[in-house]
Amino acid sequence: MRLVKKIEILFIVLFSATAFCQNRQTTKKIVKKASGQNNTSTLHTRNTGLPVVNENIPLLIPKKLNGKSGFVNQKGKFVIAPEYDLAMFFGEDCNLLNSPNEKIKHFGSELYATVEKKGMAFRINKAGKRVYQYKNDDLGRCKSDLKKALFHAYILNGKYGIIEDAKFKNPSDHSQFKIYPKYQYLYVLEGDDTANPMIIATHNDKFGVIDVDNKIVIPFEYSDIKRNYSWKLGKMFEVTKDDKNYYFIDSYNRSY
Repeated sequence: MRLVKKIEILFIVLFSATAFCQNRQTTKKIVKKASGQNNTSTLHTRNTGLPVVNENIPLLIPKKLNGKSGFVNQKGKFVIAPEYDLAMFFGEDCNLLNSPNEKIKHFGSELYATVEKKGMAFRINKAGKRVYQYKNDDLGRCKSDLKKALFHAYILNGKYGIIEDAKFKNPSDHSQFKIYPKYQYLYVLEGDDTANPMIIATHNDKFGVIDVDNKIVIPFEYSDIKRNYSWKLGKMFEVTKDDKNYYFIDSYNRSY
C-alpha cells in the first residue's frame, strides 16, 4: 500500500479560497472520545425537521452514490438527490460574500452549499433548489483569516512525530517532542481550535486519527483518510476502507 498518498483537496481551483472562509455551522466544542462509542444523546431536531444524532456536525452531509453526490441527513437518508459531480458542505463562500454584485451577496451565506454538475457550479438551498449559478464577474476577493498552526509533523529517522513550534529547539531532547516520532505518517489537519488539532496518522499500514496528546480519536482501520477541509468545515473525516468508496465519519467513528 502506498503510505503517503497525494494530498487530495476537495475543491476545484475556482473555489479554493472558499475553504478558508467557510465557517463551521456549530459552536459546541467537539468531545474528543475514542471511536466506536455510541452517542447516547436523544435523537431530536434543531427546529428544521431534520434529525440530529450529533450536535457537532452539519445537518446535511455530502454523500456519493454510484459516482454522484447529494446530501443525506444525519440518519443517512438522502434529502437532496445524488446528481452532482461535486458537493461541498453547506457554509459561507467568501467570494460571494465579497461580490461586487450586491444582489447576489446573500448567496454566500451558510444557508447554501456549492455543487457542480457538467462543469457548471451552483449554490443550492437546503431544499436542494439551485438558487444561483456562478459567474466569474460576481466573485469578490476573500480576506485571509488563516490561523497559524501551533503544531507540525517532524520526521526523525524516517518516523513521524509532532512538535510544538514555540517550544521545540533540540531534536536530541526527547522531552521537547509533543509526540516522539514513531508513526509511519502524520498530517495535522486545519481546524478552528489550533491548540487541539486533529492529526491523521498511519500505523501498521492503516490510517486513523489522533490528538496532540497521542490519544486515539479514530482507530487505525482505514486504508486512507483524505487530507482536505472536511474537519474544518464539518467536524468530519472523509475515509475509505477499499481505496475506492469514500464516505464521512464523525469523531465517534460513526459513518454517514
